[in-house]
Amino acid sequence: MSYYRHHVFFCTNQREDGSQCCAQCGSATLRDYLKRRTKELALAGRGGVRINTAGCLDRCEEGPVLVVYPDAVWYTYVDQEDLDEILTEHLVAGRVVERLRLPD
Repeated sequence: MSYYRHHVFFCTNQREDGSQCCAQCGSATLRDYLKRRTKELALAGRGGVRINTAGCLDRCEEGPVLVVYPDAVWYTYVDQEDLDEILTEHLVAGRVVERLRLPD
């Protein structure tokens, strides 16, 4: 068994040239929100969910983006409600949120 059941990486990249990037969409604040929610729901830690910051995941034009491993499912999101849906549906119930899923 893996140390974490799910590892979630949030792109929080800020592009120096001003082109579209996940940081422009508030990705760091929304990452903090999901990290806080997993802790509040006692999902964080060994055997559970780990929320991490990532550098550029090179999909900013589709962003903001996050990826859930080991499932290798990529998502875009807009707000806390989208993240709550990813949390309850994917990270808890094991169902991919197709409306937010990015193509492979």
